[in-house]
Amino acid sequence: MNGAVNGPSYAVPGSARGTVPGLATPYPLGEALPAVYAEDDFGRRFVSGLDVVLAPLFNVLDSLEAYFSPALAPADFVDHLATWVGAELDGSEPLETRRRAVAAAVALHRVRGTRRGLVAAVRLAFGTAPEVVESGGAHWSARPLGPFPGKPSPGLHVTLRVADPAAVDPYRLRAVVAAARPAHLPFTTTVTSASAPEGAPTP
Repeated sequence: MNGAVNGPSYAVPGSARGTVPGLATPYPLGEALPAVYAEDDFGRRFVSGLDVVLAPLFNVLDSLEAYFSPALAPADFVDHLATWVGAELDGSEPLETRRRAVAAAVALHRVRGTRRGLVAAVRLAFGTAPEVVESGGAHWSARPLGPFPGKPSPGLHVTLRVADPAAVDPYRLRAVVAAARPAHLPFTTTVTSASAPEGAPTP
């Protein structure tokens, strides 16, 4: 398999399988020529140039199953797979992160809009599970007219604690949270040092 990522963004237009030096074709066109052309040296050399173009196509077809496996697909095809399964990527992630995102996309869609899904999406994007504080709650009471759980104003706050806050793009965190949160909840995000005590002021 042959593939390359052209630039930082994924789903690059025009990326495709290219020729591979020295790759032989299993079906040389010269052997399929009628006898009158097969005996001509120029004719055989002419169609051998087409063999160079067609050889990668046979190579792709022989390994087509691997193209649909996030762990085995060429880098540029991983980026195409990301668009097909709706993986939350911006194209700047390392290749291995993109592979994991594509592999996990379907499972994340099943829990999208839940606390579990939000934590999983942020962990996948940044390698660290966030702290999530939400306004909702659940409570039961043996008597009627018990206190209502949670807060009256809906809201969600996500705190990401990392070793180097300056290395994390806060706008990227907001984008991930916006995509994975319950759709009706307003939210805020914070990136802070992992060494900062809980409750301490954060940037």
